[in-house]
Amino acid sequence: MPNIKQQKKRVRQATRQRVENLRWRSTAKTLMRRLREAADQDDTAAVGERHRELVRWLDKAAASGALHRNTAARRKSQAARIASGDRSSS
Repeated sequence: MPNIKQQKKRVRQATRQRVENLRWRSTAKTLMRRLREAADQDDTAAVGERHRELVRWLDKAAASGALHRNTAARRKSQAARIASGDRSSS
């Protein structure tokens, strides 16, 4: 446990940031799952909407620093593959 005032503050900030980053990552996983489910049901309208929603969320997560930009790019690429119907490499 820190004794220094600034370090106590850093512990509080790190806790808050950890929870916020968890929210970004968790929601991204949920959106990816919803995209896969829509693709499995061959619902093209839902796939397009879910894909747009996921890409937008990943861009925001990368901009806020919750996800690394390469991680966001990789997940967007995976999502594009799912949305296009290419099941061979997923």
